Amino acid sequence: MTCQNGTCVRRCKTSGNSGGPAGGRACGANGAGPAVVSVVVPVLAGQGMAGRLAEHLQVVSGGVPFEMIIADGDPQQPLPQPDCLCGAAVLHMHAPIGRARQMNAAAACARGRVLLFLHADTRLPHNAFAHMLDALSRVQAGAFSLGIDGGGLFFRLTERVADARNRLTRTPYGDQAQFFCTAYFRQLGGYADIPLMEDVDIMRRIRRRGDPIEIVKSRVATSARRWHKEGLLYCSARNVCLRALYALGVSPHSLSRWYRAHRG
Repeated sequence: MTCQNGTCVRRCKTSGNSGGPAGGRACGANGAGPAVVSVVVPVLAGQGMAGRLAEHLQVVSGGVPFEMIIADGDPQQPLPQPDCLCGAAVLHMHAPIGRARQMNAAAACARGRVLLFLHADTRLPHNAFAHMLDALSRVQAGAFSLGIDGGGLFFRLTERVADARNRLTRTPYGDQAQFFCTAYFRQLGGYADIPLMEDVDIMRRIRRRGDPIEIVKSRVATSARRWHKEGLLYCSARNVCLRALYALGVSPHSLSRWYRAHRG
C-alpha cells in the first residue's frame, strides 16, 4: 500500500474468491475495521473515472468509512498512480475479464464488512450507505430500486415495471447496485463464473436458501445511454428475451453469444 495526500492506493493481483468466515447474521449494525463498506466497480479500460466516482461516493456515504476497489478487465490498462480521492482508500487491480470474475476478484481483496457492487455508469441515491446499512441490520443481501437517468414516460414506466418485478420475484438486477454482508457473500461462493446473468443467479441461490432479500425504496440512477444508443424498444425487448430464455433454462454461455450477436 502506498499513500499520498492522505489517500491510500493498494495494488493487488489476487483473483478468484476468498474464503472468509461464514456469516449467519445481519451485518449492518456493528463491525470492526477501518472500512465499513467495500465498493466494487468492475470496468474495462476504466482509467480516469476513479476521481469522479470517489467524489460521488463521498457525498452519499454520509461519513461511513469506505474503500473503492476498481477491477479492470483489460490487462493492458496501466494501473493509475496514487491520487487524492476524497480521503477514501482506493484499490486499482487487474482481474480476469468478465463481470462476475472481476467482481469476485475484487471481493476477495475487500476489507469492509459490507460489499456494494456498483456499475460504473450507475449513481447511488442520497444517503445510500445509511439506507443500505439499515437494510443489512435485518437481512444479509439486497439492492436499491431501479432508477434510470433519463427523462420521459418510457423510462418512468420501465422503473414501475421493475418495481413490480422486484415485489413479485425478489430478484434485483446488477444495475440496482446489489449489496451483501461480506461474510455471507463469501459463504455463497460469490457470483457464479458465467458470462451473463450472474446477478440473477446469485439472487436465485439466496431465494432457494430461504433467505430474505430487501429492496431499498430509494432509487439508483443508472445511465440511459444504452437505451438511447440501441433504441428504447429494441433494448428493452432484447433484455426481456434474455431473461425469459434464462428462466426457461437456456445456458448463460448461449445467451452471451446471442447477446453479442444482437447488441446494437
